[in-house]
Parts: sequence; structure tokens; C-alpha cells
Amino acid sequence: MLVACASEAPPSNTAASRSKPKSAGHGAPSVPAPEGVSASHTAPVVVPNEDSDALAQRLQAQPALTRFSGQVSYYSNALAGHSTASGEPYEPSAYTAAHRSLPFGTIVRVVSDKTGRTVYVRINDRGPFVHGRVLDLSHAAAKKLGLIGPGVLDVRAEVVENGPVKKSAHRRSKKPHKPH
Repeated sequence: MLVACASEAPPSNTAASRSKPKSAGHGAPSVPAPEGVSASHTAPVVVPNEDSDALAQRLQAQPALTRFSGQVSYYSNALAGHSTASGEPYEPSAYTAAHRSLPFGTIVRVVSDKTGRTVYVRINDRGPFVHGRVLDLSHAAAKKLGLIGPGVLDVRAEVVENGPVKKSAHRRSKKPHKPH
């Protein structure tokens, strides 16, 4: 998981801060390598990033599917290139964020309570793991929201597009198996 705040934000006890160097994917789900390929030779999944303005243009009229509020913080640029929980590398210039449980790929509209500034982000990581914090934002998203100086900001957030939900490969029947 790539969950760490920039130096301007108060320090947090996050999984990424305890992970090994060059691997912010502590606790991230492992993806099996294709048959005949070792896991060390597989590339992480990389999702194209829409910038916040493109997301805003596409989704500004979209009603909120769900809402939540709390504080946001942001990632340090020092984590650039480290793996996120989704497997893609952290890119400070992308409009991405970490949330504890929203599916990867979910688009969230984040609005500053103080300034009214809005940014759209795509969930690609897990966290934050600090009480009261609801999102960890990429550097670009934090800058657009006016978060770089304060380090922590009160926001309201709205899910405007759900990410894909992975279904279990094996479903158990609730009915007992009857012998033939």
C-alpha cells in the first residue's frame, strides 16, 4: 500500500511507512503470474490516468452515489514509482487517491470545506490508516485542492463513478449438496 503523507503533513503510522524501500505494496493483493512466467517478471497493472479537468468535464453533472467527509492528506513525492495496492506505480502528477475500502477505479469528487475547490480522483490504493482521515491524495490532486501548505484538510467527498467490483471465482451454494 502506498500510504504516506508529505513532509508538510503530520506524520502518520501507515503501512507504507513500515514497508521495505522500493516496495510500498505491503499488504497488497498478490496477482499470480501467467503460466510459464515467474512473478518477478510480470509488470504491474497500469491504468491510464485522466486528469482532474477531464474527469470534471465528464462527471460534473453526475449525481453523488454516496457521500462521506473527513480529513485528507497527501503522498510524499519520495514515493514516486513505488507500487500502490492496485499494482500500479504511484505517479505524483496523476489524479489518484487511497481509500480504505472503495473498489479500485472508483472516481471520487473531493471538495475542500475551506475553499470550495474541487478535484476528481481515481482510487488506486488503500489507506489512510490515521483516525479521521478519509483519503490520501496524490501530489497533483493535493495541489489542486490547496492542500500542499496545510498538509491536512477537511473535505466532503462524493463517489460519482463506481470502480469495477471483482466477484469471487467460487460461490458456495446455500443449499446442501445432495448425492445423486
